[in-house]
This record gives sequence, C-alpha cells and structure tokens, in this order.
Amino acid sequence: MSPEKFNAMKKLILFYTFFLILAVPSGFAQKELTLADAVMEQYRKFRPDYIFNFQWIPNSSDYSYIKGFSTLVIYDSKKKKTTELDIADVNKTLGTDLRWFSGMQWNNNSEFFLSNGTQYFLYDFRKKTGKKILEINKEIEFENDDYSEKANAVAYTRQNNLYVFRDNKESAVTADKDENIVSGQAIARSEFGITNGIFWSTNGTFLAFYQKDETEVKSYPLLDITQTPGISKLIKYPMAGLASEKPKVGIYNLNTGKTVFIEPRGEKHDYLTNVSWSADEKFVLIAEITRNQQNMRLHQYDAQTGAFVKTLFEEKNARYVEPEHPAYFINSTQFIWMSEQSGNTNLYLCNLDGAKEQLTFNKWEALSFEGVSRNGRLVYFMGTGASPLDTKLFQVDLRTKIQTELTKESGTHQALMSPNDMLIYHQFSSGTVPNLAKIMDIKGRSLSTLVKAEEKLNEYKIGSAEIQKLKAQDGSDLYTRLIKPSNFDPNKKYPVMVYVYGGPHAQMITNSWLYGANLWMYWMAEQGYLVFTLDNRGSAHRSFDFESQVHRQLGTLEIEDQMVGVEYLKSLSFVDANRLAVHGWSFGGFMTISLMLRQPGVFTTGVAGGPVTDWKYYEVMYGERYMDTPEENPDGYEQASLLNKAGNLKGKLLIIHGGIDDVVVPQHSQSLLKAFIEKGKQVDFFEYPTHKHNVTGKDRVHLIEKILKYIIANNV
Repeated sequence: MSPEKFNAMKKLILFYTFFLILAVPSGFAQKELTLADAVMEQYRKFRPDYIFNFQWIPNSSDYSYIKGFSTLVIYDSKKKKTTELDIADVNKTLGTDLRWFSGMQWNNNSEFFLSNGTQYFLYDFRKKTGKKILEINKEIEFENDDYSEKANAVAYTRQNNLYVFRDNKESAVTADKDENIVSGQAIARSEFGITNGIFWSTNGTFLAFYQKDETEVKSYPLLDITQTPGISKLIKYPMAGLASEKPKVGIYNLNTGKTVFIEPRGEKHDYLTNVSWSADEKFVLIAEITRNQQNMRLHQYDAQTGAFVKTLFEEKNARYVEPEHPAYFINSTQFIWMSEQSGNTNLYLCNLDGAKEQLTFNKWEALSFEGVSRNGRLVYFMGTGASPLDTKLFQVDLRTKIQTELTKESGTHQALMSPNDMLIYHQFSSGTVPNLAKIMDIKGRSLSTLVKAEEKLNEYKIGSAEIQKLKAQDGSDLYTRLIKPSNFDPNKKYPVMVYVYGGPHAQMITNSWLYGANLWMYWMAEQGYLVFTLDNRGSAHRSFDFESQVHRQLGTLEIEDQMVGVEYLKSLSFVDANRLAVHGWSFGGFMTISLMLRQPGVFTTGVAGGPVTDWKYYEVMYGERYMDTPEENPDGYEQASLLNKAGNLKGKLLIIHGGIDDVVVPQHSQSLLKAFIEKGKQVDFFEYPTHKHNVTGKDRVHLIEKILKYIIANNV
C-alpha cells in the first residue's frame, strides 16, 4: 500500500471513529433497564455509593461510619489515621453472630453500643474488649422497643400493654385487660409528627408514654384470607366527625415503679402531642390541640406527680395549627420551638417562664432542629433555604440572631456538626450529583472527601429530567419535572403519563438524585413516554399559605394547578395532547379519579391506587384538619366527593386497592365501584390481597407492571 493510500485510509478511519463517538455518546453498548430492576433495585444495586451511619465520636474530632454494613471505619483526627474494624472480630470477642453493626452508637470516645434486638452489648474498640449489658428473654414477643443507655433498660409493648426490662427482669408498666386501652404505641394515627409512643427522660429515671382509650371508636372489618374460612379482623378506625380516641400521657418512675397520668385539660377528644422532657427531668412539656385543630396550648407538667404547672404559650389559626416537633431543650430552662405562626416554619427561643421570642425570620421552611453548640450560643437546623427543592444546614446565633448558611452547594443535604463546632460532616445529592460526602471546616473549606459517587445508571439507557416553574392562578410558583426518553426526538409526538400526589406533607420534586423520581418512571420514558409531575398548592416545604389554601376544599385548587400543568404540556410541540394518562396513589389516587371525573375527557386513561373517594370515610386527625367535620363543612365534602360524580367518567380507569388497607380502608373503592355500577360506567378493578396501604416486596413489581402496562395499552 502506498503512503498516500495509507494516510488516506488512516484519515478515513479517524473520521468514522470520530463520527461514531459523536453519534452514540451514551447509547453504545448500553444495557436495557428492566422494570423489575427499576422497581426493586433503585436503592440497592443502583443507589449511588454513600456513607451509612456517620457519627462524630464524643468529645473529639474523630468520626466513624459503616462500610458495607460489616466494617466500621474509625478515623483518628490527631494521628490522621483510619482504622477498620470488621464485625467478625467483634463477634469473636463477644461470642456473638452479629451480621452487621446493628444499633451501633458511641457511648464515649472508646466504647460503643451494639444490639441484635434481644441482646445489648458495649464494645471497647481500643482495648478490643466487650461485654453483654442486657439480654431480654428470647421467648418474649415484643414490639416498639426503645433502649435507654442511661437506664440500661428496654421499654417495649406486647399487645396493648407497656413493659420495661431491666436488671434481668420484666416489669409491667401497664396491665390493662381491656384491649381498647392501648399503651406505649403511637396515637392520633401518627399525625402531628408522632412517630412513636415511648419517651425516655434525659437520664433514664422516667419513662413517658402515650395511652389511648379507643372504647368509643368504631370498629372497621378487614378480611383475613390466610385462615380457612377467612375471618373478619376488626381494627379501630375513627372516621371524620365520629367519636375519636381519648388520649393520656403516662409517666412511669423506674425507681418507685409507680405511674402517674396526664389527661387533656380541654375536651376528652383533644390531642396530646409533641411530648418532650426538660434537661433536668423535672418537667414534661405536652402540646394540647383542640379537636377542631384551631388552637394549641403548650403545657408544662411536674414529672414526679403529673400535676399541671402552667401553660407556657398558645397558638391559634382559623384554618389549623399543626405542631410537628417537640420542644428541644438547649439548657435547663430554655428550649427551641418550631412553629408556622409567622407564615413559614421558623425557630423560636422559649423558656419555662413562658417567654417566646422569634429567632429566625425566614420566608422559607425550617425542617428540623440539629443541635446546639458546645458553648450554648449557636443553634443548628436544616431548612430549604431560598429554593424549596433544597435541604441545607444553617446556624443561628441566639444573641445576635445572625443566621449563616453552612452548606453552600445546592442539593439535598444531611449534615452533622462536630462536638467542637469546628467541623461539618455533610452528604448530599442533587439532580447533577449522585452523592458526595465530605468533611469541611466551619468556613466551608473542604478538608476531605469520604465518597464521590459515580452514577451507576450510566451503563443503562436512561433519559433525562427537566425541572421548571409554572405559575398558579394566584401567582405561586409550581415546580414541575418532565422525564424524557434517552432517544428523545423533538420532532416526534409523545404520549404523556402524569404522575400526581398533590397532598399535604409530601413533595414529589426535590433537588436530589433523579430529582426525587422513582426509577420506574425513567423505565416508562424508555417505552416512548414523557412522564410529568407537578407539585400543586397543598404540597409540602413551601409555606403555610401554600399548603393550607386547600382547607375545606380538597381537590379544587389542586386540580386547578394540575390543569396549569396540562396546558403547559399541550403547548409543547412534541406532546401528543390526545394521549394523556394520569396515575397516583393514596392522595394521588384521589387526585387521579378527581381529574378523570371533574375534568372529563382531558385524560384517556387513569390508574388510581388506594384512593380516597369520599373524605367522610377518612380518619379524624388528617381529615378534619383539612376538611373540618362533615357537619361543619357539608358543601366542601359534597364538592370533594367522587361518589356523586361517577357519571362523568370518560376514558379507561383502573382502581387498585390493598385487601387489608388500614389507612384508606377498602370502603372507599367499594363505594365508588357501586356508584359506577349505578351509573352504568365500566371500570377496571384489581385488589392485592394481604397487602395494606402500600404493596411491598416482590409483589410491588407486579403492581408497577400492572399500572404501566394498563396505561400503555389504553392510552391510545
């Protein structure tokens, strides 16, 4: 071959190589994402590398985290040395068979606690010694266990009673034979920020707990098909406007074995929430909310006697008040209170004399209290900052009220201050950062990177998400997310699946990995769809007004905002406006059917899971907050009801419900099906036997496949 021909061929090869690189930058040799993987592996195989259970070691700048569950990584800041401790070595010392560092929590700068659920251990990683400090009889069946390191005791529930296991002995805190009296479990259907029913005091001297009397609450039957013949399992379910549970807070003294009880000071059906202990264990603070949820009083009680001391302050609102955080004591007399009374959730500095002073003045949401500095002057908290899609760490000076943003990067952060207030651990993701964990100083300078995750989905054909803002009719910003397929062609016309939730306490779009979307949405996009989501008024992390505008008229403004999204979609040249489908679960199921019936003809297809169909069938605490009672708001209930609109249906509708759903009980779907039958409307229905409100485990693959294939088959 002549030099000229060789050079010409080389140029040709280089040209085609360059062309191929440009033509298939991400598609070459990429894998197809299966639906099963999209559903089951989002937070397993595909989850970006992350730091699990990061902890600052007490009284130091040292820290630890768990790698791969079986390895504890410990960093010595003075020696700048990392030590790895394998769970196998711990098991050898303790004579145990722990599979991972379960319940790992530092006790001091050398020892940490571990637990396998029935046994509790203290291990010294410096001395390589350890001991068992507590063991519960394996024959005891229990739930809701909560261990106190100070008391070296475990509180737990069995059936409807509360017990404490200490000094190798079980003590019954309550012994009620009446199953309507339930102690030690979450009450108020887990509203008002309630997540548990057991509250250890600061030094483990006392145990506060919730007790509810459900005698007046109506029972609801759920069918248990696991027995032959099937039997009716009755649950207590307080529906809107009907009798509710009667709450108490008990205080058990571990030294005397005696219990005192605190009852509502108002009506018997008022709510007792946000239980907190003073730092010196002398007092318990409890927020009492009236049944209509328009008034909250923070009460102080004597821990020894249960006697009422005084009301520290009161909050009122014509719509509702909803405290979701306890009082966070920062010293013996002062505490931080989080409240929406300014229009956004802000921090207030309060004391046991009843003083209450606003500490932050943000027009965005504070999300959580994260602690106080060693000198007691700085308070740390998480908040959204300027963008409601972010979560960041802030500090505020108690004297000057000067506020500082400590994590600058836009994204969704987890963060912890070191014990000496000089270092910050933070881990975050965003729409463009899969995950990044690092240590930085108080000025924001990065000192070390623990994890910089690569996107594991790069090996797969996967599309992209775009975040935009639209305007509601009242001028509010409405955030949207539009997922496109990897081979998106702006010259084509695409059908759309609108994924909707729309209810309070939830935010679908965040500046986090995948922008908060489920991975199966990206799978759906690869089937030739656009997947669209809009967070309407009523959704979380905006302001009290943004969320509470929906008061007494659930579904109305939410639909108005969703239709803003629909009109936006129709304005896009690449959207097939005649092929719009909608899907949602729970409140999203309510929204799906509401859109199908109150905006008939807009969507060809809807799939509603676990839908509320009439708010009179929903529970008291949530339902009455947003709708008042059926007697107080008959027009609002009538307008929101789907039962009286069944005749409006156009298009295909699939309703899915868990067979033993104890959140949105099956009566919702059953009643709507009856209404459709009476109107001569054909709909599809599918039940998941033995599943509650969410379909979990491997059955979830079946669920998502049913939803998406139904949409693909009918959205034509």
